[in-house]
Amino acid sequence: MIHSPLHIVTNPELRGLVLDCDGVILDSFQANTVFYNTLRKAVGLGPMSPEDEAFVHSHAVFTSLRRVIPAEFHDRMESIKQKMNYAELMPYLRLEPGLESFLQMARSRGLRLGIFTNRTDTMEFILDYYKLSRFFDRVETAATVTFPKPHPEGLHKILHSWNFNRKEIAFVGDSAVDEQTAATAGVEFWAYKNEKLRRRLFVPDFYVLRQWLAKRGG
Repeated sequence: MIHSPLHIVTNPELRGLVLDCDGVILDSFQANTVFYNTLRKAVGLGPMSPEDEAFVHSHAVFTSLRRVIPAEFHDRMESIKQKMNYAELMPYLRLEPGLESFLQMARSRGLRLGIFTNRTDTMEFILDYYKLSRFFDRVETAATVTFPKPHPEGLHKILHSWNFNRKEIAFVGDSAVDEQTAATAGVEFWAYKNEKLRRRLFVPDFYVLRQWLAKRGG
């Protein structure tokens, strides 16, 4: 049976939402491109291809580096990264429109909120910078798990922390990596702004999702 979006969002079994960061919480495509192109430039390489730009946007940093930086330069990457100031990338980032009002609505409707991202050491900085930490009960990154997405370890850790079963959360993501992560974990997948993905629900933006949540009993 095909249910309406409202039916899915107001499902009484739903108790928590886990969000990806890049492409969901943040429009960070340009920032990621600048970051990896800066690393490439430091070792005398040109800009990434469009295919590589798409790849690094959804994969963990160590996986991305293996793809876009030749092996002979890998031992230089850590020192180059340490000289970079992540704050300089902030002008290339922007929060997804309607995010904060959606987060407020979700919490007012009794939903727990978490993050599972393939970012490593920048997630805390971003949450503090945008003053979003107060909304999230649990944050899992590529640095807090043994296996990053598409492995479901981060979702499993969140489920265990909340003492929820798989039917009680949905994972909101924008990429095939996120789709695979949700499928492997056995949780609902809500596709954000990407209708090409196999999903339980398509979310066009946070304004619409907030409207759906407003119908949910608080």
